[in-house]
Order: sequence, then structure tokens, then C-alpha cells
Amino acid sequence: MTAITKYDRLEATGLWRASPDKQRVDVVVCIGDATLTIKDMRDQALTHWSLAAIERANPGKRPALFHPEGDTTETLEIADDEDEMIRAIEKLRKAVERARPRKGRLRGFLTVALLAAGAAAAAFLLPDAIVDQALKVVPAVKRAEIGNSLLTHMQRSTGIPCSSPTATQSLVELTQRMTTDEGPTYLAVMRAGVKDAIHIPGGVILLSRTMVEDYESPDVLAGYIIAEQARRADRDPLRHVLESAGTMATLRLLTTSRLPDGTLEAHAKQLLIEDPAPVAVAPILARFEAQSIPSSPYGYAIDVTGEQTLELIEGDPLAGVAQMPVLPDASWVRLQTICEG
Repeated sequence: MTAITKYDRLEATGLWRASPDKQRVDVVVCIGDATLTIKDMRDQALTHWSLAAIERANPGKRPALFHPEGDTTETLEIADDEDEMIRAIEKLRKAVERARPRKGRLRGFLTVALLAAGAAAAAFLLPDAIVDQALKVVPAVKRAEIGNSLLTHMQRSTGIPCSSPTATQSLVELTQRMTTDEGPTYLAVMRAGVKDAIHIPGGVILLSRTMVEDYESPDVLAGYIIAEQARRADRDPLRHVLESAGTMATLRLLTTSRLPDGTLEAHAKQLLIEDPAPVAVAPILARFEAQSIPSSPYGYAIDVTGEQTLELIEGDPLAGVAQMPVLPDASWVRLQTICEG
């Protein structure tokens, strides 16, 4: 998004509220490559908001009040005297809006696709063709919107993501540690409802609080994150949404740039109860090696006897090798308290 370059390193002060039952906190707001970073007055990151999914609660009014798309419980208030930051956020929001797929362009593609499909084979080929095309034309902005909508529906079962002023900085550290060249990974620790880990469109991975509370080191948690990254690489999470939604819902996405809310609600429920897709051992071991993380702790976490995960344990690429910790001990201890607030 070229509009971001102009505002690189722009900072302003504001008031951030994590949830309605929390007090507002004085914060420093700064614009990064793809996120709005909210930091406390000691320069510790409290949270990151995707620039692609920020909404304004009071258009045209001051002080400006913003929140993540689909989640009005977390708010950021920016005062009148921070006019440059307000204008910057508004300009970036407009740039995102212009980047959304236009109905006319998508309808044009749909017409061509329907004409080319052929009536005899349409019943078998058209659904897959529509999904494939949707995956090609749906931009990252829309993927983030769909992911945020799914998360909003899931929060009815999971509660809002865990957050605390001290532990959130550790989660940011872990997020940076686990991000790969494939794209950013955004992590959220959920209070309930998530068995181990779930990935959704937009690069988000949801983690059960047990992943941070029940283990002595972050190696197991990192293993579950790597497994979700491997599943995400094997199968586009948006494909999973569209295949579950069906042809008509996918057509609606192509023609209106929206998915029915009922479709998203149903998929959110499905994600919370379905078993994770199997992951091939060889590529996942390659990921452990590339990210310098041992695979055996993850193997024993899945099966304490090691019988069902012998390949992960015996094939550990870091066995006997000195390694950098996934997180410093102090950061891991703080992260373990993220759901206590």
C-alpha cells in the first residue's frame, strides 16, 4: 500500500481501552508497514491493529474513535490536536477502500467464466472454477475482513482474546519470532473454545490458553504454530471457507464482495469443532529446521508416549544442537499470565 510510505514513523498520543470493563490507558500510536502499533508510555507494545481492518466509530466527529473491524469492544481515541495522525489513518482507510474489488470487474469475470464453462460440464466444473477464481481475485484486505468476521463469531464461544499490558508485549515478540517469508503471522490467545490452535484467513492463528499455561517452555507452543502454518500452506484457509460456504455464497462474494453473515457464522462454529487436517512429516520437519525450533517437544505434546509421533521425535533437526530459545525466559513467564487479567 503506497499510501503508507508517507506516514512511516508517524506517532501520536491517544487513549486505548482493551475492553469495556478496562480503564482507558494513555498510549503512543505509530504507523508501521502493515499495522497500527499501540504502545504504552514506556514504549512497550500493547497490541497491533491491521491497517486493512480499522473502522471509525464516529465519522466526522472529534475526538476520533477507532476500533478493529468487527470488534467494537476495543477502542482507540485520538485527540483533536493529533490531527496529522487522524488524517493519516483516514487516508489509509480510504486507500484500503479503493483497493477492494469492484463489483463491475468481478461481474465481468463471472460472465466470461460462465460463457466458457460449457453447459454439459458446468455442474461438475463450475463450482471449483468459481472458488479458484475467487482465490485469485480476493485481495488481502478482504481476506483480513473475512478473518475478522470469523473471529467475531467465534468469540461467542471463545471470549475475547486474552490481553494484559505486560504479557501482550511477549505475544508481540513471539509473533515476530514465528513470522516467516510466506507472510505475517498474527497470534491471539483465546480464553476458551479453542482446543489447540486454529488458523483463519488474514494470517491469524488462534491459540488455546493451555498452550501458554501448561508447558514449561515455549517450544510446544511454537510447534503448534508451525503445524498451523504448514496446514495454511497446504490449503488456503479462504478455500476452506468457500468450499464450506457453497457455490452460491462464493458467487455472492464475487459479485458483491461480501459473504452472507450466516455463512461466516456456520464456518466459525465448524472451525471450533472440526479435527485439524493431517500434516506430512517431512515438510513440517523442514519448517522446524528453518525456524530453528526443536520438533520433539511438539511430538511429545501430541503423544506423551512418543509412539504415534516417533518421526517428529527421532527426526528432530535440532537434536543435540545448541539453539536460541523461542522466547527469553522472562518473556515466556510474562506470556503465561496473559489470560489472568
